[in-house]
Amino acid sequence: MKIKLFILLLLTIINFNVKSQCQTLIGYWHNWNDANTPYIQLTQVDSRYNIICISFAEPTSPSDMHMLFTPDVVSQATFISQIQTLQGQGKKVLISIGGANTAISLDNSTNTNAFISTMTAILNTYHFDGIDIDIEHGNSILASGTIASPTSTDCTNLIYALNQIKTTYLTTNSQQMMLTFAPETAYVQGGMSTYGGIWGGYLPLINAFRNDLSFVHVQLYNSGSMYGINSIAYNQGTADFIIAMTEALIQGFNTSGGAFQGIPANKVAVGLPACNNAGGGFITIAAVASAINYLKGTGPKPGTYTLQQAGGYPNLGGMMTWSINWDKVTTCNTTSYEYATNFQQLFCPVATNIEENTVKNNFIILPNPSSEKISISNIESNLSYTISNIQGEILQQGKIIQTQEIFINNLDNGIYFLNINNKSIKFIKL
Repeated sequence: MKIKLFILLLLTIINFNVKSQCQTLIGYWHNWNDANTPYIQLTQVDSRYNIICISFAEPTSPSDMHMLFTPDVVSQATFISQIQTLQGQGKKVLISIGGANTAISLDNSTNTNAFISTMTAILNTYHFDGIDIDIEHGNSILASGTIASPTSTDCTNLIYALNQIKTTYLTTNSQQMMLTFAPETAYVQGGMSTYGGIWGGYLPLINAFRNDLSFVHVQLYNSGSMYGINSIAYNQGTADFIIAMTEALIQGFNTSGGAFQGIPANKVAVGLPACNNAGGGFITIAAVASAINYLKGTGPKPGTYTLQQAGGYPNLGGMMTWSINWDKVTTCNTTSYEYATNFQQLFCPVATNIEENTVKNNFIILPNPSSEKISISNIESNLSYTISNIQGEILQQGKIIQTQEIFINNLDNGIYFLNINNKSIKFIKL
């Protein structure tokens, strides 16, 4: 009875901790109705999405940077009310600028001032929490000069404009505006190959706002092969691509336009398509999970890429997807919101580790973390075991002794996996 009460108490504590440590799920929401991806009322978006990027604010024309946004299906008043409902639930709603069909070019003061005034008006009208930059075309995102000192008028004007919008937002709302970036890989990691044009084009923007950024979520799709920081090229649609591109953004890299200082892991979200119809480079739920677990230091290496930082990045910011609408449909996934479900299992599982280990793996490790030895319960003696690191290397093996204890004092501090009968449990050596 005492053991059952102890486990119940421990489950309660761990459940609280897991929920409080849940990371961020960012999703793009379509402001249009489409037969393949039907319109979703904003208040009906799956609750696991805690940052919603409204797609899109666009310029009047390629030569006129007066920015426009109008709700497509519901009235303006209804849309504002829906945003307020989501905000009341603790969610953030951002207006995304650009998209695949829009070019932003601020090559003169007229366009720059129009961009500033109209984006400020959109923020004030709808009470958005901030701006997401998803600009995919235009001179404002082309590399010039160096990362620290871009020379393109369009780029420097965009930096100026965002600073002005940010300052006005703070004055109006008495709080900082959220700012996120969603560049394609060529505009970030592509800078390792060469620096100029689209290659590394977002790096000056990210560098200019690194202290103000909430998240950077590079689009790890619709991409050609890209180099990792190990000078090896990887193809989209693989776990290695996710891992290599993510670590490059965190660690930073050198370019011919200067060194790019990385972004803290807690400001990095892994951006992927929600289904195979949403973009090139779709990757299965299982492969996504293997990549994320390795990045977080909670799973073995799934491919050939080895993380430069041993132990991974436990504070990885979360995940992003194009799009919420694609995640909801079942034309390319077995059930609705498979991407959101995968995120939940990776970053904030409903079931606790102990609960899952008891039911699925039939054995429990206590204490965990531990510095000297671990005790195994719910398992027979004399079974073979192995202990492996996150790279999958076996560091220790033997048999479960009668006391069901395994000494781990010979292991370095870090994350390990105890493997018994083809089942694994993670534990931490302190």
